[in-house]
Amino acid sequence: MRPDPIRLAVLVLLLFIAVAATPQNSAKHTSSQAAARQSKSDQEIRAVYDGWAKAFEAKDLDGIMAVYAPGDALVAYDIVPPLQYVGKDSYRKDYQEFLAMYDGPIKVEYRDLRIMSSGDVGFIHAVERMSGTLKNGQKSDIWLRATSGLRKIHGKWLIVHDHISVPADFDTGKAVLDLKP
Repeated sequence: MRPDPIRLAVLVLLLFIAVAATPQNSAKHTSSQAAARQSKSDQEIRAVYDGWAKAFEAKDLDGIMAVYAPGDALVAYDIVPPLQYVGKDSYRKDYQEFLAMYDGPIKVEYRDLRIMSSGDVGFIHAVERMSGTLKNGQKSDIWLRATSGLRKIHGKWLIVHDHISVPADFDTGKAVLDLKP
């Protein structure tokens, strides 16, 4: 006896619906939604760094500081003393002193910038090149290591932690400033 084609078609359709509704396929859908959100967050975070670089190259202190969290929500570790900067005002002063050392614009280049985010938290890491001319006429060209943590505060990604460093030579106890990727 041959199966009824209509019953067979209905059975195949029910089987297809059952497979499509399994938790594994629902998870794929949810996973693709999460990937789309992460992609949007990653794009927004990238825009924060693009805006920072543009402001930095123009030596626009207000533009630079616009990407940082307010008040004491910010903690930064820079390549110059002190050991840490706590608060936006403290870090602003560090930037002001750094920018004042340069005559003209400072160029910024990121290499191997990686962005990771989940929910309202994200972080980046990269190697970063800064070059320009110091007030004394000396050319400056240095590669740094940069890691930053961000939080989405009132719908806007802001940097809550910066960690800028250079490698150290343990034999001499000095920073190694001539490395290139």
